[in-house]
Amino acid sequence: MNTLNSAQLADLCATVQTISMRVGEFIRSQREVFKPGDVEEKSHNNLVSYVDKTAEQMFVDALAPLLPEAGFITEEDDQRATGTHYNWIIDPLDGTTNFVHGVPCYATSVALAENGVPVLGVIYEIGQDECFYGWRNGGCWCNGKRVHIAQTRELRRALLGTGFPYYDHGLLKPYLALFEDLLQNSTGLRRPGSAATDMAYVACGRFDAFYEYGLHSWDVAAGIILIEEAGGVVTDFEGKPNPLSGSRIVCGTPGVHAELLEKIKHYFPPGH
Repeated sequence: MNTLNSAQLADLCATVQTISMRVGEFIRSQREVFKPGDVEEKSHNNLVSYVDKTAEQMFVDALAPLLPEAGFITEEDDQRATGTHYNWIIDPLDGTTNFVHGVPCYATSVALAENGVPVLGVIYEIGQDECFYGWRNGGCWCNGKRVHIAQTRELRRALLGTGFPYYDHGLLKPYLALFEDLLQNSTGLRRPGSAATDMAYVACGRFDAFYEYGLHSWDVAAGIILIEEAGGVVTDFEGKPNPLSGSRIVCGTPGVHAELLEKIKHYFPPGH
């Protein structure tokens, strides 16, 4: 296996941006004609539609020729073959519930992982027409401008992003206790409804940190590389790096991440 160099990743990233914006335009066009009857419920509060499925197939068809040895890890079709060294990790529509209800925050998210570590990421927030992208040793960018994490060092001065669990309520009590604590010890909390967008906002300095549990690799893979390339820190709730599973993730500026992680450990002790 030959490791992709920075120039190759940059070229791939440019192509993925174009693909993401093309898929985003399809999603935007469907919002005008979408009807409530087009929604399916995979499980309680876990929605999917023909828009998600079509967008995912568009991504797979466009990405497959770019790196033939790469496999796919996708939200809507778990039967696709995974690769030995490289995998495209795709969320074709992150924020489906927002999309279904006409709330404008939803995004596409694509990452390329090398041996389980994201090395390229593109998040396209459709409503704001903002494309966030980055690659290993290439920095983080938004619509052609280099972006960085915020300079905030203290939790009490931080604006935080989070998400509410849709269907995994087993940790709801400690989550709400942490939420109450943070409401009183930060500038505020926001919940846009798209984890990919939340992480992009950390990367560009709009949020000082983000945390959530119950996510999946396709929710967080692109955001991990964007935040790291923007100068931020990404770990799980125990402080371990590369939380690609998404099950428990916390990220932000180094100072805010450190304080937030200590609070999280209080409410979610290691091993629980």
